[in-house]
Amino acid sequence: MHFLDQAKIFVRSGAGGPGAVSFRREKYIEYGGPDGGNGGKGGDIVFEAVHGLNTLIDFRYTQHFRAPRGKGGAGSNRTGAGGEDLVIKVPVGTQILADDEDRSVLADLTKEGERIVFLEGGDGGRGNASYKTSTNRAPRQHQKGWDGEEMYVWLRLKLLADVGLVGLPNAGKSTFINAVTNADAKVGAYAFTTLRPQLGVVSHRGREFVVADIPGLIEGAADGAGIGDRFLGHIERTKVLLHLVDCNDEDVATSYRVVRDELVAYGAGLEDKALVVALNKVDTIDAELIEALTAELEQECGCKVMALSAAGGIGLEAVLDALAERIDAPVETDDEVETPSDKAWSPL
Repeated sequence: MHFLDQAKIFVRSGAGGPGAVSFRREKYIEYGGPDGGNGGKGGDIVFEAVHGLNTLIDFRYTQHFRAPRGKGGAGSNRTGAGGEDLVIKVPVGTQILADDEDRSVLADLTKEGERIVFLEGGDGGRGNASYKTSTNRAPRQHQKGWDGEEMYVWLRLKLLADVGLVGLPNAGKSTFINAVTNADAKVGAYAFTTLRPQLGVVSHRGREFVVADIPGLIEGAADGAGIGDRFLGHIERTKVLLHLVDCNDEDVATSYRVVRDELVAYGAGLEDKALVVALNKVDTIDAELIEALTAELEQECGCKVMALSAAGGIGLEAVLDALAERIDAPVETDDEVETPSDKAWSPL
């Protein structure tokens, strides 16, 4: 299945049905009278977050969604049937954004089964029976149904995961996620083998958590270099970042700083998330060099650096223990600090 994490669609709720103009002609009711019923309400546009979807690819082929209008009223004071609501099913983690310059967030569906009525259908028009008064015994006026609402919106998917993998291209992120989950991420000896986010579920010491692997970052990613930073939105909701650094890089401290600078440039609180740093591919160097590079990297990042070889299975358990510990740690909150808002976002 192809991965798509953004799509522009058009939605329109149903218009209300028109009221009816009708008069009774019953044998035993003297003079008769108006009996035109009201029109039915138009269908609503409803968004629902459902299990089993992790892409917006369906919206590449269907971009227009229109709820049915209400039926017209009828004689004998019969109200027209309401239009059925149109339920648009989206993956959990989908945001609905306004189609304007600011891309303001209109709704955020973060829980399975969450539903919102996004556009309400128009009310049905009044039939002539509702216009009857003591002085207007035979009204012939009626209302047309009210129009529905319509707008263009952007859908943006932010995958929900506990751990986000970051690092330069070829840092070993795909190898790591393949080693600890059932994911089948592409692995190759060249940059940017990962072109779209990958999700995997880790089963570790009786518990489970979700890991997200995103394409590698390079210097200038925030300005569009490489694949850019468009996929960083998929780790905005993670609790922990696992930063992998290739021990074969010319300068491991610089490799760490390049990625860290791009996270800071992106914003959205990524630089403040709990962090685990691992020196990867240590099976390719000797113990003395591991110790030297670890010390160099620790001096740069200011935290403990773990030795890891995802391909050789070295240090995997220790890294997973560290991730689980940080996932379970209580989140520090500060009521005086406002939650950082989403940065200006472009669909390109």
